[in-house]
Amino acid sequence: MISMRRGARRRRRGWRIAATVTAVLLAAAVALTAIAFPSVAATTCPGCYGLERLRPGLYAELGLAPAERRHVAEVVDQANQRVRAFFGGRVSSPDVLVCLSDDCYRRIGGGRERGIAVLNRSVMLSPRGVDPVIASHELTHVELHARLDGADVPQWFDEGLAVLVSDDPRYLAPAGDRCLLDSRRALPATLADWLRTASANPHVYAEAACRVSRWAGRNGGTKALPTLIERLSTGEAVPLALSGPQRPLEAPSSHISRRARSVARTLFSADT
Repeated sequence: MISMRRGARRRRRGWRIAATVTAVLLAAAVALTAIAFPSVAATTCPGCYGLERLRPGLYAELGLAPAERRHVAEVVDQANQRVRAFFGGRVSSPDVLVCLSDDCYRRIGGGRERGIAVLNRSVMLSPRGVDPVIASHELTHVELHARLDGADVPQWFDEGLAVLVSDDPRYLAPAGDRCLLDSRRALPATLADWLRTASANPHVYAEAACRVSRWAGRNGGTKALPTLIERLSTGEAVPLALSGPQRPLEAPSSHISRRARSVARTLFSADT
């Protein structure tokens, strides 16, 4: 009987030690994430980074005037409507974190970009990105990947689609053939290549948008794109007619910034 009691005590002590070790490891992982990738931590706990909830799924920095809060909500509403109208509905519901000051945006891990889709699950907007175009661009990244359900697509398709959905006047003609720049070259297929190329030449967004919009024009209009995405989600490859030339992209040789490497490693999509 004494031996049984001693055995039970040893087992309980072992469980307590295992639980303590697990808790310490989890706390260390959370701390490392907050230090190395504050964007991920901020989207997980917006309040921990000085943001307040304006409504479910929408967070903004503390201390905004009522007019500023209304403006933030209106921008996000307009962006959501663009995405919903293009896709004929929504399957994603990302949290949106909005900063109206540079200090706020730096605190949550932002850089010089206007907006960023974090792990294709949340969206952060900088003071320069509180605009329906930028917001809908980033929301499109999230919606696309929710619809792809783990399937992979070239980064140029991801970015070209986001430009088209957001109706970005920087990279699209106002009517008719929306193409502003058709280089007929292979475009960056990976996120790392895209970040390197776009940082040196933002016009690559126009090239990607041209390819996506012209394919849509040849296939019944933009309503063909959600159908295409549904096919891509099953593992089907991007059509050759959409992919364009397959020769290697002659990307600028400029180095990738530390910010770009960090973003690439954590699978972010950003708008410059």
